Amino acid sequence: QVQLVESGGGLVQAGGSLRLSCAASGSIFSINAMGWYRQAPGKQRELVATNTSGGSTNYADSVKGRFTISRDNAKNTVSLQMNSLKPEDTAVYYCNVGITGWRFDRTAYWGQGIQVTVSS
Repeated sequence: QVQLVESGGGLVQAGGSLRLSCAASGSIFSINAMGWYRQAPGKQRELVATNTSGGSTNYADSVKGRFTISRDNAKNTVSLQMNSLKPEDTAVYYCNVGITGWRFDRTAYWGQGIQVTVSS
């Protein structure tokens, strides 16, 4: 079993910053790609940023230059530093982690979701 625990969400004014973190624990042989997605009310879940096991990053155009994804392989964590937040960044944010288990099975896990609200 694998658990993902997210932290760091909350309410912030436009122009402010928040840092989200996601920690993976459990039956983990290795971690592959790690990423963040978000879902605003009435909209589909969308990719925010990803970080591959090789360290390559990818960002949605809407967050480029404002958000930074990083990972700590020793701690099995992925973080999302969000600066210059806008009201349109308001959403529930989910971490997504690709994990290879001890049986060499590969599974993508989702965090429980954490609310980020940006007031204007």
